[in-house]
Amino acid sequence: MFVKFQNLPNHSRIWIYQSNRKFNTQEVEFISEKAIKFIDQWTKHGSNLKGSYTLKYNQFLILAVDEGFNNVSGCSIDSSVRFVKELEKLLEVDMMNKMNISFKDGGHVNIVTMSDFKEFTKSNKITSETIVFNNMISTLEELETQWEVSVKNSWHKRFLAS
Repeated sequence: MFVKFQNLPNHSRIWIYQSNRKFNTQEVEFISEKAIKFIDQWTKHGSNLKGSYTLKYNQFLILAVDEGFNNVSGCSIDSSVRFVKELEKLLEVDMMNKMNISFKDGGHVNIVTMSDFKEFTKSNKITSETIVFNNMISTLEELETQWEVSVKNSWHKRFLAS
């Protein structure tokens, strides 16, 4: 059952998928249409899930479920992964690569490989103050408070030179 993203409670569980490139306007519309259809049919063993999605920076797809309404199961998580893999195929993007790291350079979002990220920290292109995206968060509340953080306040700090 699809609901507006802003109507979900803070404890809602989220999954963040970052694209290896920015989506254009037509792709955003396509993803939105597909996401609403998917969420309207998203279930846990036949019971509805109350969920939503949002697209941030035209590059991050965030799926969310209100687990106060109904908990997700392994099967329902698997179906969401299949949905994202279908989007990957149709849009020719990579949204599942957890080895890519995203960070802000001014107002621009960059996504680089982990090895490039390490090199950028060595050359001070990325510093302790650089804003990174912590895609490992798991709740809507964390999205608001811990998603966009400085390197020094994230798991990425381990790549900084001592």
